[in-house]
Amino acid sequence: MNIKNLLDESLKKEQDSRKDRKRSGKFSPSSLGKCYRAQIWNRMAVEQSNPPDERTLRVFAAGHLFHEFVQKLIPNKQVEVKIEDENFLGFADIVTDNMVIDLKSQHSRAFWYMNQNKTETSKEHMDRFIRSKMPNILQTTFYAWKLKKEFIKIAFISKDDLCIEEYSFTTAEFIHPLLEEIETLRKYWKNKILPPAKPRCYFDKKTGTCRECQYCNFLNRCKKETKQEVSNESK
Repeated sequence: MNIKNLLDESLKKEQDSRKDRKRSGKFSPSSLGKCYRAQIWNRMAVEQSNPPDERTLRVFAAGHLFHEFVQKLIPNKQVEVKIEDENFLGFADIVTDNMVIDLKSQHSRAFWYMNQNKTETSKEHMDRFIRSKMPNILQTTFYAWKLKKEFIKIAFISKDDLCIEEYSFTTAEFIHPLLEEIETLRKYWKNKILPPAKPRCYFDKKTGTCRECQYCNFLNRCKKETKQEVSNESK
């Protein structure tokens, strides 16, 4: 008996079963702040050219387990709260009387990296955090905005030792960039325009570029589309 194979087969079977599910036809709040082209393709339910591999599926499964564990510990809350409007469908991890809390599990290296540079001032550290975690912030702000909650919190959990770092903001702090993002997506969708390929998250300060493309489920399709666009422009 090979436990790893049993696990991978189970996760792959579960992943394959989702292919037959009817998609909502709406944007996912968890994709806010990411490449507009990927968000449009995701809403269109375009077939992924780079679906999650076995390791990624295991990472997702582990994250789900940590979510469930923490959600059970918090009193006086609602969990997995469905939030839907004309263009979006998502689920808030935890909702309290005046706050929406989003849980993000990370491996220890990512957790350490997020909290390094202790010589930074509080403002420098927060500015770097906001830049690197804007998708998480916009997602949580969207839920709080729809539920009319005053505060948001993002709780990062280290998978190795359950260390937790929490970052809290007022919902009002990020309403402007959220509404700008929503309006941009609506225009692309309404006018049936495929946005340019432009990674917008996972900034790498060493290279000065965003690493979003290397994690994208549409990477190969996007490369092909971009190549065709360049070819057409040169004619």
